[in-house]
Amino acid sequence: MAGTNKLSVEKALEKLRQDDQIKSSGEQRDEKSEDLRQEIKRMRAQRSRLDRAPSK
Repeated sequence: MAGTNKLSVEKALEKLRQDDQIKSSGEQRDEKSEDLRQEIKRMRAQRSRLDRAPSK
């Protein structure tokens, strides 16, 4: 059993919390990316409508 590392409960919980924070920041980035994609889609649709509108 040489080379086996033992962690205290506190350190183990700290490592788990860090992993959760990394995941949550990745999820936040994904949500922001999706929001931006939706905004781009909306703006393209709006521009398309404006381009088709008859000018007066």
